[in-house]
Amino acid sequence: MEKFISEAECRERYYLTDKKPVIIDAHSHLWLWQHTVVNGKRIEQLPNGRSSFMGNEVQMMNPWMRDNYNSAEKFLANMDFAQVEGAVVTQEFIDGLQNDYLEYVGRRWQDRFFVFGMCEFRKPGFLIEAQVLLRRGFKGIKLPAARLVDDHINIRFDTEEFMQMFRLMEENGMVLAIELGEGTCQNEQLETVIKECPNLKIVLGHFCMVNRKDWQKQMALCSHENVFTDMGGITWLFNDEYYPYPSAISAVKEAADLVGMDKILWGSDYPRTISNITYRQSYDWILKSTELTDAEKRMILGENARKVYGFDNLPVLPYVPSMSE
Repeated sequence: MEKFISEAECRERYYLTDKKPVIIDAHSHLWLWQHTVVNGKRIEQLPNGRSSFMGNEVQMMNPWMRDNYNSAEKFLANMDFAQVEGAVVTQEFIDGLQNDYLEYVGRRWQDRFFVFGMCEFRKPGFLIEAQVLLRRGFKGIKLPAARLVDDHINIRFDTEEFMQMFRLMEENGMVLAIELGEGTCQNEQLETVIKECPNLKIVLGHFCMVNRKDWQKQMALCSHENVFTDMGGITWLFNDEYYPYPSAISAVKEAADLVGMDKILWGSDYPRTISNITYRQSYDWILKSTELTDAEKRMILGENARKVYGFDNLPVLPYVPSMSE
């Protein structure tokens, strides 16, 4: 049975001493305006942190985010309080293209954020967009591949235009963030990319949907030297169990047995996952676990992300107690 150290001991070991690991959030989202269409269904922001999401009203962000601006300033306030030194900002079709804002974020807070650009991959011509993103200074491109295959569309990402883009990225040291459809439906396509571009760093999102069918076969792709996975959304995947997610720890250990702990990057999927928990809770279930060693926690929470993304000038963030302590 999973055991957890106390909150006081956790602070003593990780927040108030030099033992605290560097923490980098490897999967987060930012936007100033959410207004788009995916597979014919609208996604639009509503007041009080809510969104009209494909026919349903959902709490997309915390309700106190009343203006619905999911801004870098708000995220940095959460990061500073939770002692998260850096963050990787990815993109998704459901948020709309955020290249203009993320270019600004990446330049304004270059020591704190690694930002991904994204192309309109659902129609031809995206190679030119990728070339423009490279010229604009983006160091990574996000491909929401799972959105390319469903009842409405079936777009393969091993075609020539995609392969030209991947070769361009490899030649320029860019990172590919990609989320595959559940199971093995797109594994063969990614194997083609890995074979063609063995030096292209690839990060599989959402921990390969670790509690869904055939996730182990998707996770096995991380056995390749240049392929990693982030844990973005893992608290969503185990939401029914809720904090402190003992089954998520078991999933982390099983994934590590398959591909190695050095291939796993913690990510929060901010802001969507913190409407139910605090931002610190999105990672401290890892810190408090007794099933992982201190070295493994350091790897997951920051060291592996540094290997992939850099982050050479992170700030030192002090522990600030809350009023309830």
